[in-house]
Amino acid sequence: MVPKLTTYEEFWPYYVSEHSRPTTRTLHFVGTALVLACVALGLLVSPWWLLAAPLAGYGFAWVGHFFFERNRPATFTYPLWSLRADFRMFRLILLGRMRPELERAAALYPRRA
Repeated sequence: MVPKLTTYEEFWPYYVSEHSRPTTRTLHFVGTALVLACVALGLLVSPWWLLAAPLAGYGFAWVGHFFFERNRPATFTYPLWSLRADFRMFRLILLGRMRPELERAAALYPRRA
């Protein structure tokens, strides 16, 4: 069950806890990278590439949630915060700074059995 959250900063640790498996985070990272590539291609080559951006992003992310994490994507309840959190997680993974966020999220939202 998704908790009732009122701010993005409250949402962030919950979002991280829903991405506790490395495979899920990797799939999100690849999807977000493809979104950025599609947007760049959309601006530089053809606007048709912009249609591929959500498919690439959500496709990879939802595979992670449904098959590896086995949870419901937070996008369904918090769509804008989830989008913002996807890019934040992408940046933190890219910078190698995701570990402290995972530890904080695990303390606040322990994994269910």
